[in-house]
Amino acid sequence: MNKAPVSVVIIAKNEEKRLEDCLKSAAFAAEIVVINDMSTDRTVEIARKYTDKIFERAMDIEGRQRNFGYEKATQPWVLSLDADERITPELAESIRKVVERKPEEDENICYAIPIRTYIGSEWVKGAGYYPAAKTRLFRYGQFKYEEARVHPRAIYKGKCGILSGDILHYSCRDLEHWISKFNRETTLEADKWIQDGRKVSMANSLRKTFDRFLKNYFLKGGMKDGFVGFLMSVFHGLYQLFAYAKYREMKRR
Repeated sequence: MNKAPVSVVIIAKNEEKRLEDCLKSAAFAAEIVVINDMSTDRTVEIARKYTDKIFERAMDIEGRQRNFGYEKATQPWVLSLDADERITPELAESIRKVVERKPEEDENICYAIPIRTYIGSEWVKGAGYYPAAKTRLFRYGQFKYEEARVHPRAIYKGKCGILSGDILHYSCRDLEHWISKFNRETTLEADKWIQDGRKVSMANSLRKTFDRFLKNYFLKGGMKDGFVGFLMSVFHGLYQLFAYAKYREMKRR
């Protein structure tokens, strides 16, 4: 079968344990581009088995890092992926159908893809975690991210469709790893507020903390996902509270 006219752009740092499965899942694509964030393990050695398009760049700002990778693509479509993610066969087929259409047959310039997130071997279904579709497939040169350190916004002009099939996201090896990432991301969020000159109050942060918990637990399926759904709903709320606490501490410094 011919390769699909897609550049799969993968961001990686010290991912020797997970990168190979990610690369194997991208085998349907005409090009694989790996942006290596100064790895000190076998990440580059593994990547070389699947592509010669490997570029070194130290991560400074997430949005900037991703945009750098997209610029290295040469195919008419780009699929954005992280090393801890996998493309399901159903998604690969769905992507192939889209990218092989003629431009006049498809007015969408990008597509969102459902993300199936795992903590260890446990699929987190509720609390807004699934399908939680994110824009990952787009026409070359017509999509970029805001240059923000955490949760950058997608920037594009035009229509965005949605694909069938999932990206499997093996986010964390266990809950302890997940909490470590949560701690790092709330620090980056607080720093982003400082850099943007944002005014954040305790009252508003408390309101958002309870609001996010209630929405994720009752409206976004957390209640149907047992203890994990409850826990993730709690963390959705605590994200705002922890970020505010760190923001307050940074302001004092």
